[in-house]
Amino acid sequence: MAFTPLHDRVLVRRVESDEKTSGGLIIPESAKEKPSEGEVISVGEGARKDSGELIAPAVKAGDKILFGKWSGTEITLDGEELLIMKESDVLGIIG
Repeated sequence: MAFTPLHDRVLVRRVESDEKTSGGLIIPESAKEKPSEGEVISVGEGARKDSGELIAPAVKAGDKILFGKWSGTEITLDGEELLIMKESDVLGIIG
Protein backbone atom coordinates (compact mmCIF):
# COMPACT_ATOMS: atom_id res chain seq x y z
CA MET A 1 0.00 0.00 0.00
CA ALA A 2 1.46 3.33 -1.03
CA PHE A 3 -0.27 5.75 1.34
CA THR A 4 1.37 7.95 3.96
CA PRO A 5 -0.80 10.26 6.10
CA LEU A 6 0.29 13.88 6.35
CA HIS A 7 1.02 15.91 9.48
CA ASP A 8 -0.74 14.52 12.60
CA ARG A 9 -3.02 12.07 10.81
CA VAL A 10 -3.19 8.32 11.46
CA LEU A 11 -4.32 5.48 9.17
CA VAL A 12 -6.26 2.82 11.12
CA ARG A 13 -7.69 -0.64 10.39
CA ARG A 14 -10.74 -1.45 12.51
CA VAL A 15 -10.54 -4.57 14.68
CA GLU A 16 -13.65 -6.72 14.25
CA SER A 17 -15.83 -7.15 17.32
CA ASP A 18 -17.24 -10.41 18.65
CA GLU A 19 -20.34 -11.82 16.98
CA LYS A 20 -21.73 -13.10 20.30
CA THR A 21 -22.61 -11.35 23.53
CA SER A 22 -21.18 -12.53 26.85
CA GLY A 23 -24.48 -14.39 27.39
CA GLY A 24 -24.05 -16.32 24.12
CA LEU A 25 -26.54 -14.42 21.93
CA ILE A 26 -25.49 -14.02 18.31
CA ILE A 27 -25.55 -10.41 17.14
CA PRO A 28 -26.90 -10.03 13.58
CA GLU A 29 -24.85 -7.95 11.13
CA SER A 30 -27.59 -5.30 10.92
CA ALA A 31 -27.50 -4.69 14.70
CA LYS A 32 -23.72 -4.51 15.10
CA GLU A 33 -22.05 -1.24 15.88
CA LYS A 34 -18.81 -0.46 14.13
CA PRO A 35 -15.94 -1.16 16.49
CA SER A 36 -14.10 1.73 18.09
CA GLU A 37 -10.91 -0.27 18.39
CA GLY A 38 -8.26 -0.54 15.70
CA GLU A 39 -4.68 -1.09 14.68
CA VAL A 40 -2.50 1.77 13.46
CA ILE A 41 -1.27 1.08 9.92
CA SER A 42 0.63 4.29 9.22
CA VAL A 43 1.35 7.63 10.94
CA GLY A 44 2.24 11.06 9.59
CA GLU A 45 5.38 12.92 10.65
CA GLY A 46 3.51 14.88 13.34
CA ALA A 47 2.05 18.32 13.93
CA ARG A 48 4.06 21.52 13.99
CA LYS A 49 4.11 24.26 16.62
CA ASP A 50 3.75 27.89 15.54
CA SER A 51 7.54 28.13 15.72
CA GLY A 52 7.83 25.32 13.15
CA GLU A 53 9.13 22.77 15.64
CA LEU A 54 7.88 19.24 14.97
CA ILE A 55 5.73 17.50 17.61
CA ALA A 56 6.37 13.76 17.26
CA PRO A 57 3.27 11.53 17.23
CA ALA A 58 2.50 9.47 20.34
CA VAL A 59 1.28 6.46 18.34
CA LYS A 60 3.21 4.28 15.91
CA ALA A 61 2.39 1.63 13.31
CA GLY A 62 1.27 -1.59 14.98
CA ASP A 63 -0.27 0.05 18.08
CA LYS A 64 -3.75 -1.13 19.13
CA ILE A 65 -5.83 1.96 19.82
CA LEU A 66 -9.24 3.05 21.04
CA PHE A 67 -10.97 5.94 19.24
CA GLY A 68 -14.26 7.82 19.39
CA LYS A 69 -17.39 6.33 17.84
CA TRP A 70 -17.66 9.03 15.15
CA SER A 71 -13.92 9.62 14.65
CA GLY A 72 -12.19 9.61 11.31
CA THR A 73 -13.08 9.43 7.67
CA GLU A 74 -13.66 6.08 6.00
CA ILE A 75 -11.55 5.43 2.91
CA THR A 76 -10.95 2.39 0.72
CA LEU A 77 -7.38 1.49 -0.23
CA ASP A 78 -6.58 -1.64 -2.24
CA GLY A 79 -10.14 -2.90 -1.59
CA GLU A 80 -9.80 -2.59 2.20
CA GLU A 81 -11.91 -0.20 4.28
CA LEU A 82 -9.71 1.92 6.56
CA LEU A 83 -10.06 5.07 8.65
CA ILE A 84 -7.94 8.18 8.53
CA MET A 85 -8.15 10.43 11.58
CA LYS A 86 -6.26 13.09 13.46
CA GLU A 87 -4.06 11.83 16.25
CA SER A 88 -6.18 13.84 18.70
CA ASP A 89 -9.14 11.52 17.86
CA VAL A 90 -7.20 8.62 19.40
CA LEU A 91 -8.40 8.12 22.98
CA GLY A 92 -5.62 5.77 24.06
CA ILE A 93 -3.28 2.90 23.29
CA ILE A 94 -4.37 -0.59 24.36
CA GLY A 95 -1.41 -2.33 25.69
